[in-house]
Amino acid sequence: MLDQLHRSVDLKQKPIRIVSLVPSQTELLVHLGLENSVVGITKFCVHPNHILKSKTIVGGTKQIHVDKIKTLQPDIILCNKEENTPEIIESLNKVAPIHISDVNNLEDCFELIKMYGEIFEVEDRALDLIENIKKERLDFRAIIQNREKRKVAYFIWKKPWMAVASETFINCMINDAGFENVFKGEKRYPEIKLDNPKLKEAEVILLSSEPYPFKEKHIKELKLIFPDKEVVIVDGELFSWYGSRLLESYKYFSRLFA
Repeated sequence: MLDQLHRSVDLKQKPIRIVSLVPSQTELLVHLGLENSVVGITKFCVHPNHILKSKTIVGGTKQIHVDKIKTLQPDIILCNKEENTPEIIESLNKVAPIHISDVNNLEDCFELIKMYGEIFEVEDRALDLIENIKKERLDFRAIIQNREKRKVAYFIWKKPWMAVASETFINCMINDAGFENVFKGEKRYPEIKLDNPKLKEAEVILLSSEPYPFKEKHIKELKLIFPDKEVVIVDGELFSWYGSRLLESYKYFSRLFA
């Protein structure tokens, strides 16, 4: 079979022992009923909240312990193009087959869920999850269908300030949440100076709870510069984690509007 980078993944049979190097994919595996098959995870795999205590931690998403992964004798290693570096992929090439995801929008997300359904023989659960996410999305869209989109800037980092732009899953979710991204004309995660003219267009500045841990002090800092704008800390997981976490995203977007 092929992964989302169209690489061939050579699997002789259903993988029984799984190492996941992507937090949102670890949570997805658990939702699909595969928790017992997961043998290795990253230190950032915090959902469900008990999993860090029950699985072997093999490092982070950017730095891993290859020897630990070898010891686990995985049948498959699950990675992501954005989260894991090419060096990590190269170091694991001879350990086990590697499946790499590449999720930039909801269709990519649904494709990945279907792939996992096929690989791990849990097709029914995978299709149910996709349908439930689609239902949550439709219900939310009905709520906001007559509301004008507010213009936002969404920051993920400070020192330097970095915003979300096009060709990202977060930008897809910003649009789905009923906002218009003022940096949609740029790509990926551009560095932004606070005197950037595009920031003047934003009615709301959204500060993500991850990967940079924005706090109330950062709201106050920005309000001094932009006293007429709303500045809000938002749950970054619900904008950036694809997979089963999307079941919660649209409920959260409803609360944001409220």
